[in-house]
Amino acid sequence: MGFVLFVNGLVLVFFAFLMLVDAVLFGTTRDVFLEAATLAGFVGAGLCLASWNRITGLRRVHAFIITSSVWIMAAVAGALPLYFWDLTGIDAFFESMSGITTTGSTVMSGLDSTPRGIILWRAMLQAVGGIGFIVTAIAILPILRVGGMELFRTESSEKGERELRNATLFATATLTTYLVLMGLCALVYILGGMDLFDAVTHAMTTLSTGGYSGYDASFGHFDSGFLQWAATLFMLLGALPFAWYIRVVHRGTFRSEQVQLMIVSLLLVILPLALWVSTADHIAPWVALRLVAFNVVSVVTTTGYATTDYTTWGPVAVAVFFLLTAVGGCTGSTAGGAKAMRWILVARSVLVLIRRIHFPHIVGTVRYEGRPVEDRVIGSVVAFFMFFAVTFGVLSLVLAYLGLDLATATSGALTALANVGPGVGPLIGPAGNFASLSDPVKAVLAVGMFLGRLEMITVFVLLTPLFWREML
Repeated sequence: MGFVLFVNGLVLVFFAFLMLVDAVLFGTTRDVFLEAATLAGFVGAGLCLASWNRITGLRRVHAFIITSSVWIMAAVAGALPLYFWDLTGIDAFFESMSGITTTGSTVMSGLDSTPRGIILWRAMLQAVGGIGFIVTAIAILPILRVGGMELFRTESSEKGERELRNATLFATATLTTYLVLMGLCALVYILGGMDLFDAVTHAMTTLSTGGYSGYDASFGHFDSGFLQWAATLFMLLGALPFAWYIRVVHRGTFRSEQVQLMIVSLLLVILPLALWVSTADHIAPWVALRLVAFNVVSVVTTTGYATTDYTTWGPVAVAVFFLLTAVGGCTGSTAGGAKAMRWILVARSVLVLIRRIHFPHIVGTVRYEGRPVEDRVIGSVVAFFMFFAVTFGVLSLVLAYLGLDLATATSGALTALANVGPGVGPLIGPAGNFASLSDPVKAVLAVGMFLGRLEMITVFVLLTPLFWREML
């Protein structure tokens, strides 16, 4: 356990450093961040020193504990400045968990007048959470064989691609790609009329598909078609596999079944829905296309920005957005949700099953990226969807028991589990936030965000007696 404590100590030290950066940049909240940095740095350094002589070899069981504990520790560290500033303990933890998991649900209002140091901190949480999840998805989840993620390691390590097989080079290339795209996003935002601070903070929350904004009206604060189309593009770029970008640069190949499915699926949803909105609400077609494209991409990529209250578009639109909440982006991206790779595998597994029913003697094989997929991987994907459905059901029942109406309970559970941000309904829809919910409800939703970001199985394994027998 020495290694686990040491890693968690490093996390606290890292967040203390980020707090010091924020304190240097903004004097109005300097005392808040200095106090939080002192506490986080002291505890983190203590954990590192206390565990330094107790570090042993890293076992697979340790990876499960590290994965879960690091995200909790990051959320606790991220909550410190928010708590010392103005929020209650549960509100600070909710906001921080939402930020670090790039969910984007918020309990804060009056953002237009909130100190810039706090706005930057929320954006920094999402920027760190975005790159943190890419690293988790690429380096840890495949080892733990969570939800078929071992297939992504194969996809990201094709024979002959040295840059993808070498872990150090790949991590460096991934971080570089992330920062370059974020810088390009900020530059485009500046060209579109944002000031430097808004451009940087919104670039952080766009590429991380987090969706925190510095304004109560979310991205709708910027009444600019150019900026909304730019955000639509960069939200999509954040939801594409970062391994794909590296392959494009090093090999010049754009082939990816995940990317193809995501783009085609978005077009199949956006175009009919834009026609519906234009006709039903008597909006100009190009305006309807922009509004629908922005908000659909925001939900599918699990960013959670909003430019309008799309729940006013009628029951068809509400149903569409509710269903889109669970879709998610691509594996190996910053996006949450079920992921495009898993939808491909499930669909092909169903087709193979149907063929076997009609032709019992045919040996059907599920293929992905031209290669056959092992039954064990298909089983992991099916298990993921089962855990997703059961967890969603349990969270919905708990939230309903705590007093929420059916629409708020179900959409709240789904948006937390898929790390999307806004739900549907008057309370937590795109025109509202989570501030009016009770503390127990916020606690349950924070747990849902945590489970969704780590894809549930990683956490549930820790609850089994077999795991702890193996640990001992």
